[in-house]
Amino acid sequence: MKIVKFFLFFIVCCLFLGAGSIFGLYKYVESELPDVATLKDVRLQVPMQVLSAEGELIAQFGEKRRLPLPLKQVPPLMIEAFVATEDSRYYEHHGVDPIGIFRAVSVMAASGHASQGASTITQQLARNFFLSREKTLMRKVKEVFLAIRIEQLLSKDEILELYLNKIYLGNRAYGVGAAAYVYFGKSVNELSLSEIAMIAGLPKAPSTFNPLYSHERAINRRNTVLLRMLEEGYITQQQYNEAKRENIIASYHAPKISFSAPYLAEMVRQELYNRYGEDAYTNGYKVYTTIIGKDQIAAVNALRNNLINYDIRHGYRGAEKILWTQLQTPWTHEQIIEQLKKISTYGPLISAVVIATNKNKAEVIMPNGASVELAMNGVSWACKYISDERQGIAPKTVNEVVKVGELIRIRQVEDSWWLAQIPEANSAFIALNPLDGAIVSLVGGFDFELSKFNRVTQSLRQVGSNIKPFLYTAALDKGLTLASLLNDMPITRWDAGADSEWRPKNSPAKYAGPISLRQGLGQSKNVVMVRAMRAMRAMGVDYAADYLKRFGFPEENINRTESLALGAPSFTPLQIVRGYAVMSNGGYLIDPYFISRVEGLQGEVVFEAKAKIACPKCNDIPVIYDDVPKIKEINAESIEDIVKSTTPMTNLKPSVDINSEIPITVEQKKYAPHVISTPLAFLISNAMMTNIYGEPGWMGTGWRARDFKRKDIGGKTGTTNSSKDAWFSGYGPDIVATAWIGFDDNKRSLGRTITGGEAGAKSAQPIWNDFMKVVLDGVRENDIEPPDGIISITIDSKTGKLATNNSVSKNLEYFIEGTEPKTAAIREVGTIVISEDGNSQELF
Repeated sequence: MKIVKFFLFFIVCCLFLGAGSIFGLYKYVESELPDVATLKDVRLQVPMQVLSAEGELIAQFGEKRRLPLPLKQVPPLMIEAFVATEDSRYYEHHGVDPIGIFRAVSVMAASGHASQGASTITQQLARNFFLSREKTLMRKVKEVFLAIRIEQLLSKDEILELYLNKIYLGNRAYGVGAAAYVYFGKSVNELSLSEIAMIAGLPKAPSTFNPLYSHERAINRRNTVLLRMLEEGYITQQQYNEAKRENIIASYHAPKISFSAPYLAEMVRQELYNRYGEDAYTNGYKVYTTIIGKDQIAAVNALRNNLINYDIRHGYRGAEKILWTQLQTPWTHEQIIEQLKKISTYGPLISAVVIATNKNKAEVIMPNGASVELAMNGVSWACKYISDERQGIAPKTVNEVVKVGELIRIRQVEDSWWLAQIPEANSAFIALNPLDGAIVSLVGGFDFELSKFNRVTQSLRQVGSNIKPFLYTAALDKGLTLASLLNDMPITRWDAGADSEWRPKNSPAKYAGPISLRQGLGQSKNVVMVRAMRAMRAMGVDYAADYLKRFGFPEENINRTESLALGAPSFTPLQIVRGYAVMSNGGYLIDPYFISRVEGLQGEVVFEAKAKIACPKCNDIPVIYDDVPKIKEINAESIEDIVKSTTPMTNLKPSVDINSEIPITVEQKKYAPHVISTPLAFLISNAMMTNIYGEPGWMGTGWRARDFKRKDIGGKTGTTNSSKDAWFSGYGPDIVATAWIGFDDNKRSLGRTITGGEAGAKSAQPIWNDFMKVVLDGVRENDIEPPDGIISITIDSKTGKLATNNSVSKNLEYFIEGTEPKTAAIREVGTIVISEDGNSQELF
C-alpha cells in the first residue's frame, strides 16, 4: 500500500514538476514569441501582375509564384492528401500531437533513423510564418508554443487555408495553386489523384522530390502519399491502383504571357516600386494598363519588320561568329546545340549554325536540334555591307554568302527560311488615344532583352520636319492662312548683321516659286517654313519658340534660332505624340498615361486613373495661353502625378470616384487645358491630310499612306540633317501615333541605298502605315465636319484670292471666319509676240 502511495506521490510530483518546467520554459521564451494574431490579417507574398486593358497578362514581377485560394476552392482529395501525409490526427489535436510524437520516437528507436515527422500542420504553419528552419531545441520549443496559440486563435479550416497557400513546394511555387500550374499547367480542380498526391508529397523535400529534379523520386514519394491516403480511408483500393499506375508528366510552366510589351511592363514596375517599394513585388497587385492587345501586337510587328527591311536595304555584315573553319575539325551536333542554347533569340531572329552549303542552298541547325534549308531566295538580299552609303553587288550563289562553321541568324518568312542579322539601327513607336491620353501601344526598341533603353521615353532626338505642323499652327494663329503664298526659292544669307551665311535648302533641292502654306507643309518645304517664321506679320523666332510650349514641349529643349524652323530641337517620341494629339483632338493638351487602375489581392481598387479629357465638339471651353503644363516623366513620377482628374475612356469598369463612391457624371468631368482653338486645330489637322493625299499638280511627302483611301487620317514626315533621324507622326479616328528610327549613338546616318536616301517617308512611315492598317481595319471612316468658326471658300490656287470665272486652277479652302480673302484674283494679261517661225509667246 505504501509503495502505491509513494508511486502516486511520485507521479503527482513529476506532473507538477513537468508543468512547472513547461510554464517556466514558456515564461522564458514568451517575450520572444511573435504575436500570432497577425495571422488574422496575414498578407501572403503574391507577385505583381501587369495586365492589358482587356485583362490579359503582360508581365509578372516577384520571386515567389503564388495563386492564393480559399479553402472551398481546394479539392477535398488534396486536403485529405496533405492531412494523411503530414498530420493524420490534424482534426483531433490542439496544435501539438503527443501521440504523433510518441509514434515518431518509437519508429526512430526501432529503425535507427527518423522516418516519420512529428511536426503537425499547425507547427509547420508556425515555422513558415514566424521561425527560421534552423534545427535547434529552442526553435522547436517556440514552435510548439506558437502552434498552441494558433489553435486557440484560428479554426482548423483557417489554419489549413493558410498552410496550403503558404507552404513552399519547389521551383519558386508557394502554395498548392501555384504548384498545380508550375508543374502541370493546370488549376487545382483539374488535377488527377496522381498529380494531387505528387504535390502533397513535396513539403518534406520540395527541391528533390519534385518531378523536374528527379522523376523517380517524385514517383516514389507520390506512391507513399497514395498509400497513406489508402490507409486513412480517403481513397479506395481501386483508386490507389489506378493512380499508382499513372505516369507523371510534368514540365515547368512559366506565367502565360499573352503578348509582348516589356518596355511598358518595365514602366509599370518602376511606377509601382516608386509607390510601394519592395511591397510592390509581394502584395499581389493587379495592374490594369491602357495597352490594347491588338494594337500592341501590331506595333511590335510593324517596328520589327521595318527595322529588318531597313537592314536588308543596307547589306549583310557577315556571320555573327565563326565556330570552325574549313581547315579545322567540324563541331559535333551536341557541341553545336550546346552553343546555340546559350544564345538569346531576339524577336523573330533565331541563331543557327551552317553545317553544309552549295550553290543553291545551305543546311543550318537551330537550337531545338532541327535542321532547315536556306535557299537562294532567302539570301539574295545579302549584298555585302560596305558603309551606310554603299553596298556590294547582289550574290549569285548561296555559298558565297554563308560558309560552313558560321554562326548566323535566320528568320521564317511564310514557308521558307531567310538569312537575317540583328539590326544595328533601332526604333521607337507609341500610339495613344488623343481624347484622354491613354497609351494603347508602346515599343521602346527592337527587343527588350537586346537593349532595355526605352527610346519612347528616354531618347531625346532631333525632330526635323516633324516640328513643322506646330510652327505652321503658330503662323496660322498669327494671321497667315492655308492659302497664304510664300516664296519657295533658296535663301542665301542671314538677315542683315549676321556673322555668317546660312543657306537652308529644300530636300530634295527643288523650288516652285510662290506656293500656298498648305503646299509648303504638304511637301515639307524648308525655305517656306523659314520664310513663315521671318515674316514680321506672321511670327518671329521667340514667338515660335514660346508657342511650342503650348504643346507641352519643355523650354530647355527649344533653341531660339532660325534653325528651329528646320527641326533643330530634340524631343522624345512621347513628347512628339502628345503634341500631335493636340492638333487631332480639338486643341487640348492631354497627359499621356498607361495605368488604368490597380487592384489589391482581394480585388479591391487601390488606385484608379482619372485623366483630363479633350472635347473636340465643345464650344464653351476657353483657350488658355499661360501656365501650360509640361509632360510628366512618366517613368519616374508617382502614379498620382501622372494621371489627372477625370475617369479615362478606356477603364474596364464603370468609373467611381474612390473618395466619394459616387459614379462620376458628365458634369463632373474635367477637361485638359485648351491650348489652341478648335478651329485652329481643325485647320492644321486638315492640312496634314494633304501631306498624304496632296492636291492636283503635287504630291505630299506622306504619299505612301494614300492606299488607305480614307479622308480621316493625316500626318507628317520628318528627317534631320544627314538623315540621322527619321520620323513619321500622324493620326486617325481616336488614335495618334509617332514612329522614329535612327542609331542610338546619334553619330551615324541612316544612309543611302541603290534606291535612294533614307528619310522619314521611306524609313519611318512604313511602321505607322503597317500599324494603322491593323488598327483601322473595320473602323468606319469619320465624317469630319468643320467646327463653328470655320468657313470654306473657293480660291484661286495661283494667288490665294477669291476665285473667278477666269481662274485657271481653283480649289476649296478652309478659313477661320474673318481671315478669308476679300478680293478676287486678277489674271494678268501679257503681250503676245510671234517669232519668224510662227511660234507665239506671251511676255509680261
